[in-house]
Amino acid sequence: MKNLFTINVLLAIIWSALTGIFSPENLGVGFLLGFFMLWTLQAVYGKKRYFSRAFKVLSLVVYFLIQLFKANLRVAMDIVTARHYMVPGIIKLPLDARTDLEITLLANLISLTPGTLSLDVTQDKRFLVIHAMYVENVQDFKHDLKNGFEKRLLEVLR
Repeated sequence: MKNLFTINVLLAIIWSALTGIFSPENLGVGFLLGFFMLWTLQAVYGKKRYFSRAFKVLSLVVYFLIQLFKANLRVAMDIVTARHYMVPGIIKLPLDARTDLEITLLANLISLTPGTLSLDVTQDKRFLVIHAMYVENVQDFKHDLKNGFEKRLLEVLR
């Protein structure tokens, strides 16, 4: 996988050299063109994890941006309306993530989303303690985090 990423970066640099424009936008276009070219040539060198992982990373980023937008709207609506809709709670989320990297990235994704904050990880690394502003149903909240952030993150990292 690392070899294909390196080739993809080199193709982006070659693209920028050929066009004579070394801007971040042009490098990004070159990277996308290189990715598409490598993807179409899979039959030559066989299927690689690079492409499936790239789509999983894209899925995680899109999911995070959607959750970020929804959470911002929810918090903003709670601020501008006279009535507060907050149902705060502290949740102990069981983790499938095991490594320090997996747990740290999950905790950061949760904390970056408005209305949620990762507070602690238990000593045995089996639970993440989270404070949330909107916890109408604890099981639904846990289910959303497990099948949203954690599932997508683990698909990218494993």
